[in-house]
Amino acid sequence: MTVQGFTDQGFTIADNLLAGEFPRVSIVATITGGSYEKGTVLSKSDDKYTICSDEPEAILAETVDASSKDKQAVIYLTGEFNLAALNAGVDVSTLIDKLRAKSIFIKTNQAY
Repeated sequence: MTVQGFTDQGFTIADNLLAGEFPRVSIVATITGGSYEKGTVLSKSDDKYTICSDEPEAILAETVDASSKDKQAVIYLTGEFNLAALNAGVDVSTLIDKLRAKSIFIKTNQAY
């Protein structure tokens, strides 16, 4: 029920990817090699980003389908992120130290 004089604006779902106030640096980058969800840990090769298997470089800020051709998408180069909202080609918890070296900090603060 909407109160008289107000309009129902719908609802919002919290973004559980972000986990703190450490400055986030984002850029638009070329994504290649698959369809990826927001929160995918990425590696870089030949100036393109793809799902990480060993050397993490960034976190994907939006869902993107680059399975048939390369696409542009926003990625985070720094920031604090929720472990439960991340995914990669390997167990993300094994990448925490390598991510920290890139000023990407992983927290376990919210269920996803």
